[in-house]
Amino acid sequence: MSAWVRGQGQHLTAIPYSLFRPTSSSTRPCITRSPTDFDPVTIAVTAPPVLTVHPSLPVQTVRDLVGFIKAHPGKYNFASPGTGTPGHLVGELFRLSLGLDLVHIPFNSAGLAIGSTVAGHTAIAFASVVSAAPQVKEDKLRALAVTSKMRSQALPDMPTMAEAGYPGIEGEAWFAVIVPARVPKEIIALLHREIVKTIALPGMKERMATLGFDPVGSAPEECAAQLRTEAAKWAKVIREAGIKAQ
Repeated sequence: MSAWVRGQGQHLTAIPYSLFRPTSSSTRPCITRSPTDFDPVTIAVTAPPVLTVHPSLPVQTVRDLVGFIKAHPGKYNFASPGTGTPGHLVGELFRLSLGLDLVHIPFNSAGLAIGSTVAGHTAIAFASVVSAAPQVKEDKLRALAVTSKMRSQALPDMPTMAEAGYPGIEGEAWFAVIVPARVPKEIIALLHREIVKTIALPGMKERMATLGFDPVGSAPEECAAQLRTEAAKWAKVIREAGIKAQ
């Protein structure tokens, strides 16, 4: 999504995690855009995946699930909204970090991934909070943890993976605002101030929670650092998991 900055001759662009996630360069070499073509303004919001299981599994915590999978190697799989999505990448991080024998089953949407787990076809799913929350509240799925650093507004009683005892397993979708490289710093500062002001408006936090988003409004320098960190982190996961573009 982009918009013209009146009187400045510049475009403002809002990007989802997918534009600069490592799959863009690690699995799709035909994509020519680079993060160096842009200057970051802010990470506006984040949306964490949630680890869910079918209620028939005899597990109540992440630690229970890890022990259960290790006791039944090769028997279970996990669903995600598709190859290279946050759910997939976090699921692979979970598998690789703990040495679990799990098979990834990609779907074409979060709804299909969650539907498969509700039906019992895939015992485990990593998908967005907003897609899983209704099923969790109706006891059609059991949520064990969100994979973000902080708890989610949409499921405030759900622990993070760190709180569940696995601090290294962290990942979430994020949505950044960027501008073309070499835009004047005062314009970036103005945009940042207005975005932070907007996401703090009365009612905005509640509205974002219903959509599964958590407000951030990070500084441009923090945004730039996060882009670099995320790229390196997920490129490593992609290489080790052997993820290929589909």
